[in-house]
Amino acid sequence: MQIEVLKSKIHRVTVTQADLDYIGSVTIDENLMDAVNLIENEKVDIFNYNNGERFTTYVIKGDRDSGVICLNGPASLKVKEGHEIIIVSYALMDFELAKKHKPAVIFPDSKTNKLR
Repeated sequence: MQIEVLKSKIHRVTVTQADLDYIGSVTIDENLMDAVNLIENEKVDIFNYNNGERFTTYVIKGDRDSGVICLNGPASLKVKEGHEIIIVSYALMDFELAKKHKPAVIFPDSKTNKLR
């Protein structure tokens, strides 16, 4: 049996930009992506800590050390600059392997979106 489990979590980063005139996705500082093993085009769920919005999109690599968290396209309508969000991804794995799995979770500085 396979189950879906938490793979990666960036807990409470601050939205730095919201760009409606874009095809779609979330742009994430490459340092944050590396820290939780996210890759470009990976599916992620976004949870808005300020208004409770929850939605799915995919990752675009942002400039390293920029602190960028930019919601693009329709997702930009679910956030405002300055909102805090949680970004998560999941993995499908064997049930027994999932029992031992440890997700990559980080808690960046929410003022700078940099690793502590």
